Amino acid sequence: MLKQIKTQLPSKEKFIATIQGKETALYYLKNKINLFAALTNYGARVVSLLVPDKNGSLTDINVGFDTIEKYIDAEDQCYGATVGRYAGRIAGGKFSIDDIEYQLTVNNGANAIHGGNTGFQTRVWDANQINNQSVQFSYVSVDGEEGYPGKFTIKVIYTLTDNDELKMEFEYSSDKKTIANIINHNFYNLNGEESRDINHHLLQINSDSFNAINKDCIPTHLEGVKNTPFDFTSFHTIGERINANDVQIKNGAGYDHTFVLDNGVPTKPELAATVIGDLSGIAMEVYTTEPGVHFYTGNSMHGLHTFKSGVKDDYRTAFCLETQHYPNSPNNPAAPSTIKEAAKKYSSVTIHKFFIHQ
Repeated sequence: MLKQIKTQLPSKEKFIATIQGKETALYYLKNKINLFAALTNYGARVVSLLVPDKNGSLTDINVGFDTIEKYIDAEDQCYGATVGRYAGRIAGGKFSIDDIEYQLTVNNGANAIHGGNTGFQTRVWDANQINNQSVQFSYVSVDGEEGYPGKFTIKVIYTLTDNDELKMEFEYSSDKKTIANIINHNFYNLNGEESRDINHHLLQINSDSFNAINKDCIPTHLEGVKNTPFDFTSFHTIGERINANDVQIKNGAGYDHTFVLDNGVPTKPELAATVIGDLSGIAMEVYTTEPGVHFYTGNSMHGLHTFKSGVKDDYRTAFCLETQHYPNSPNNPAAPSTIKEAAKKYSSVTIHKFFIHQ
């Protein structure tokens, strides 16, 4: 039972704007039990997620901002957004389909990342509030946008279920053969946005291997987690080995790696990871139909922006568990394919389930 509310959802008035000739807005969701959320059609993103802690106090565990302007200023971080057309890095911004080479916008050194300069996270989506518990966002990416082939149509439905879950359903198709890797980029701090620390969160990942990366964070090969700082097959704190003298930790400036899920590419959501806030007692289980989960520890957060709680987005004050295919998969025949056939519908489901750890 809820005892008190430590925080409130942001004001809808502060998300009213006209961007790219389209209106932005904020949408509230509430399930029948404990969860409250705020989402915006700018980037089809989660702005706030209120979950009760071990004392029954609602805590905002999704870091973000209280105005639309602040999201625009910090759009390089993708806070809470739906990212595409291809989340993660593509080496050289190049890939080929049927012997045709495509050149994408290069926006991360020599590589492409997160769909280019105007990825889905920077777009104003069409919105439809289905009911008090669900909202749908949709977007049409034109053929050639940021270099990607095909007119690409996507919708994402966010739902707060009565099992205390944030459910994310992605559906998309293209009129030409293309590539896609669609993710939600929520940044979490399960102790609350204002708590300033993620290092003592406990984390378990259902994975025996991960994508090793070079200094440009491009995957080079799969590597086993055993006897490395990447072994989260049992619970470890996030900060326990984050500064280890390990080449992969150094290449990622911390954790910035895609783990290979032991369930492969399941047909229904399977458990990928569990994380527990050490102070709040809030636990989150991540279920997905994707073959990987990208663990990112806020290594490029540098206190340049102010969150809605009034604290800065300082270094490593939030983490991400992005369910996805692997970075640079279009250039890696051994990876699960991210090539999407023309006129075929694709779907993916990710669920974040919340409860109190006993």
